[in-house]
Amino acid sequence: MLGGSTVYLFSGVALALTVIFSIRRSGFALWVYGIHYVVVLLWAVWEAGFDGWALAPRLAMFTVLGLWMLGPSYRKHLGLSPGYPGARILWGAIISVTIITFGFIFYNDQLPDNRTGPINYSPPASVQKGEWHHYGNDLGGSRYSPLTQINLENIGLLEPAWTYHAGTSGYEPESMFDGILTIEATPLKIGNRLFICTGYNDVIAIDAETGNEIWRHHSQLDATGVFTRTCRGVAHYRVPEARGMCSSRIYTATLDARLIALDADSGNPCPDFGENGEVNLLEGMGVVDKGYYYVTSPPTVVKGRLVIGGWVMDNQRTEEPSGVIRAFDAVSGQFSWAFDIGRPHDHGFPADGESFSRGTPNSWGVMSADEELGLVYAPTGNATPDYFGGHRSENDEKYSSSVVALRAETGAVEWSFQTTHHDLWDYDVASQPVLIDLPDHTKALLQPTKRGEIFFLDRTNGHPIAEVKELPVPQGAARGDWTSPTQPFSTGMPSFEGPRPSEKDLWGLTPMDQAYCRVKFMQARFEGSLTPVGVERATVTWPGYLGGINWGSVSVDPINQLMFVNSTHVMMYNQLIEREVADQMGIKPFSSQTGGGGKDVALIAPQTGTPYAISSKPFLSFFAVPCQEPPFGLVSAVDLNTRKLIWQKPFGTSRDSGPLLLRSYLPIPMGVPNLGGSTTTASGITFIAATQERVIRAYNTKTGEELWRAPLPAGGHATPAVYWSEKSNRQFVVVAAGGHGAMLSGSSDAIVAFALPKQNAE
Repeated sequence: MLGGSTVYLFSGVALALTVIFSIRRSGFALWVYGIHYVVVLLWAVWEAGFDGWALAPRLAMFTVLGLWMLGPSYRKHLGLSPGYPGARILWGAIISVTIITFGFIFYNDQLPDNRTGPINYSPPASVQKGEWHHYGNDLGGSRYSPLTQINLENIGLLEPAWTYHAGTSGYEPESMFDGILTIEATPLKIGNRLFICTGYNDVIAIDAETGNEIWRHHSQLDATGVFTRTCRGVAHYRVPEARGMCSSRIYTATLDARLIALDADSGNPCPDFGENGEVNLLEGMGVVDKGYYYVTSPPTVVKGRLVIGGWVMDNQRTEEPSGVIRAFDAVSGQFSWAFDIGRPHDHGFPADGESFSRGTPNSWGVMSADEELGLVYAPTGNATPDYFGGHRSENDEKYSSSVVALRAETGAVEWSFQTTHHDLWDYDVASQPVLIDLPDHTKALLQPTKRGEIFFLDRTNGHPIAEVKELPVPQGAARGDWTSPTQPFSTGMPSFEGPRPSEKDLWGLTPMDQAYCRVKFMQARFEGSLTPVGVERATVTWPGYLGGINWGSVSVDPINQLMFVNSTHVMMYNQLIEREVADQMGIKPFSSQTGGGGKDVALIAPQTGTPYAISSKPFLSFFAVPCQEPPFGLVSAVDLNTRKLIWQKPFGTSRDSGPLLLRSYLPIPMGVPNLGGSTTTASGITFIAATQERVIRAYNTKTGEELWRAPLPAGGHATPAVYWSEKSNRQFVVVAAGGHGAMLSGSSDAIVAFALPKQNAE
């Protein structure tokens, strides 16, 4: 009736007849079921080809049921002999489909022989090459290490070197509204120490060789109302010509909106920074309810300044706290400038009684900088809330869902490039911009997006290097809103949005939940990328707000001009809810004292101040599996010279995921959702964890061959750091394995390091 496949009607009738003949103990049951099986088999191959994942939900259950019907107990029930003709037909069909459909499950789990190569214990040419000074190793966020001790021939010898457990430092959430602790930080390596932060904003110095704790700064965090308990990293600054205490500094920003400076040697607060080593980031922000504004990303240190944005709670109401970007003096902590989208040409502090503009687009991801050009590159989000924009100002429209280049010394806008016009899909730019110099000396910038588009720009002026086209998109916004007639598409680069969904691509574990997904899809509106979310019926949003590409961004090998990309492909099922209906449901903005309010509060956000609340949830079957064919996650590589995809593979196995949110323990290479980043090395190896599967992997950057993997205590939703330890002359790979509640990847307080065997070890 919805215009979907008629085979489901045929199948229902055939199964009903099979049941009737079974009750009557008639051999026609096997004839009907056999004919049904053959028809469904032919239809499945016609609709889905010979892709194993596509055939599985169409045929697996019918195959299992058919094998039972061919067994002695069912034949005895019907009073049939083993040679009954109907049984022969069914046997032949089932044997054929078993070979065709499930041959792919016989997964070759063997890694290449790469345990025989020699180990070069010679130190790198300079100390700098063996360290990791910024979140992405360099200010441009390349996530590239020039180290080569771990190479294609000896990586199979990589083994656990140490594990550090951060603990909770005595911190326990006071209420259910205080969130879940996790660790997503990428450590810095300065000298012989690693510096890392935890989900409760303690900063820890660890011996880079042994993993032993050297010092810990307790932040005394008040995280009331904060759901996302994470810190993605710290920043480092060496004060020019300074000696003694705080000549080398570690900075962290907290979930209760403080900017803290610590002495790198001792962990003590720097007394000349702000007030007792802290700057209050709530100053100038006006009224900020608990949990509505905090910082998860490290500040960017450029031109002697700390440039920092902030996270603003999604979809609660209009006029939420400002998304202002600010800069502070790295030594004194004094306010330097602000980029306030509500007043973009006024870079000063608000006058007494005033505040930074409320409800403006924010910048919660990691920024990049170019010291030579004197620019800092900020990825931006939306004016609150995400799914309605009828109230947004002209400046909101100009700078939302963009990458904005700001003068590091003044905060003035040098240029901006918008990745989504009038964003109504939660496509805020989460990924750190990645800076790279091209062989022709062009200073380039790669901006990955949740849409799966990667914009390749000249970072001096924001002009596209790879072609960008404004293409028509579906129209029809909800009452009181509007949609842009066109949107920018990076046609000169590969897209990572994934294959466009259609009814035949809907998935499930069985024919029943696949049919459920197909029905839900046909009932919803979907006209391709950027279909507006409506009121009368749900909208399928693809890609979902996880991406495409999320905050893990991409890594780049600048020597070989290769870009490594991990992407996620899970659709969302979204629908606007009229304000009157939302009020009747009791949907209210979040409060740190009472939580939210109303039915399905976890899936419905109020968007108070607009005509609509929003229901936004992953498009899942009733078995809690995505309603689309695997892979749900991919890893890929792009040649930046040709701008062509050179390889692409499913990312991760189903070992730690499965139906009904249970772990299957089956290492089937299906490609799973992922959140986190990668690190590429000069030896042609890329390290990445990121998946629901609790594993860290290494890939051959040029070919995509999986070279090595090791188990983790929980999902490694962080970017690995690669560094050199002078004590043993070894290259280390370290990753925070904290897990993630929304990714269903467990929970841990572990930071795990890997290295090759020590020199002369027995």
